[in-house]
Amino acid sequence: MKTVTHSHPAKPFSARKVLRVLAVTGALLLVPAVSTLSGGEFRWGVVDFAAAAVLLAGSGLAFELAMAKLRTRSSRLIAGTAIALALLTIWAELAVGIFH
Repeated sequence: MKTVTHSHPAKPFSARKVLRVLAVTGALLLVPAVSTLSGGEFRWGVVDFAAAAVLLAGSGLAFELAMAKLRTRSSRLIAGTAIALALLTIWAELAVGIFH
């Protein structure tokens, strides 16, 4: 009988990773929050913060899930690139309407 060994075993998707994604999302949202509150260049409302939080947290969770499930370096690179491009495209559309 032939045994198959994998070079990279699947990593578990843990609550720690979810909390890390949420912490990074919160830290990134502090920049526009401080600017909005101090009357700086950002003028975001509640909907803007909610959209940014969903985009950042969703992308981070999708990235963590892809890294946990995919085993090869090339598939991880492709998935990470696709997630980053999707995030940037959606962000640009919401910011300036690149498809209009």
